[in-house]
Amino acid sequence: IRGIEGQIAHGDSFHNDRHPDLRADYILANPPFNVSDWGGERLRDDRRWEYGVPPVGNANFAWVQHFLYHLAPRGTAGFVLANGSMSSNQSGEGEIRKNIIEAGLVDCVIAMPGQLFRSTQIPACLWFLRRGRRDGERMGETLFIDARKLGYMADRTRRDLSPEDIARIGDTYHAWQGGDGAEDYADVPGFCKSATLEEVRKHGHVLTQAATWARSRSPTTANHSRRRWPAWPPNGVSNRPRRGGWMRQLRRTWAGWGSGRGSLVMPKVREAMQLIEREGGGWSEPGGKSPPVRTPGKSWSSDHSRQARR
Repeated sequence: IRGIEGQIAHGDSFHNDRHPDLRADYILANPPFNVSDWGGERLRDDRRWEYGVPPVGNANFAWVQHFLYHLAPRGTAGFVLANGSMSSNQSGEGEIRKNIIEAGLVDCVIAMPGQLFRSTQIPACLWFLRRGRRDGERMGETLFIDARKLGYMADRTRRDLSPEDIARIGDTYHAWQGGDGAEDYADVPGFCKSATLEEVRKHGHVLTQAATWARSRSPTTANHSRRRWPAWPPNGVSNRPRRGGWMRQLRRTWAGWGSGRGSLVMPKVREAMQLIEREGGGWSEPGGKSPPVRTPGKSWSSDHSRQARR
C-alpha cells in the first residue's frame, strides 16, 4: 500500500513463527494485553526465553522476549504494553523484567494517558528497548517520560495526542539520545527524568516506582499540597455559634491557596459555604437528630459519611 516491500506470512508468532531467522533493525508492535490463553504451557523450553520463562497465564513478557529475539545486534524495538508490565512480580515476571533491565536493554519508558484506544480505556505504557548501546549512548541509564496529562478529548470517550504532544515526546527522547542536531537534554520536573541503573535498583526494578521521578511536582505545587484542610467540622459536629470559627478558618485556608491545586476544588467549597450560610442552620442528622461528636483518630460512621457527601 505504501510502496514498502515486506514479507507477510500467515502463522502464529509464538507457535508457528514464519520469520525464525529475522533480525530486524527496528520493530514496532502493539501486542494484545495480558493474554492468558497463549499456549505458554507448550513453550517452556523455547529458545526465545533468554531472560526467563514467561508465565503461562500472561503473555506480556513472552511478547517482550519475542521482540528481543528478533532484534539485530544494534536494533531498537518500540511497543505498547499494559501498565502492569512495569510493576508485576507475579509468576516470575518481576525476575524477567529485572534481567532485561540489568542487561541494559531498557532505553525509555513512557507512561501514557488512558482512553487512547477504542477497545479499552485503561492507560498503557510504551517500552523502547535497544541492543548494543556503546559508550556515549547512555549506557546504564533509562529515560522516564510522564505523558499521562497530555492529549485532548476527541469525543466523550476517546483521547487523542496532538501533533505538538507527539513532537514533545519524540523531541525529548531524541535529545536524551543525543542524536545529530538534537537539542541538549535536561530533566523536566513533572515530565521527564533520566535515571541510572542504580536508581532503578533501589526501587526493586519496579518501573512504576522509578517513573515517579518524572512525575515529581514543582516546588509551588508541593508547597500547596502540604497544606491541610481544617477539620470539617472541627471535633465532629458544628452548631451555629461554633460554625463561624471553622468557616473563618476555611476562608483563611482558601485565601492562602490562591492558585494551583486549590483552584480546582475551592469553587465547590465556596458553593457549600454559601449554602450553609443561606440555610442558616447547623449540621444535623436526617430526622433532626444531632450526630455524635467526632472522636479524634476515629472515622465517622457510614451514615455520617453519606450525610457529609449529601
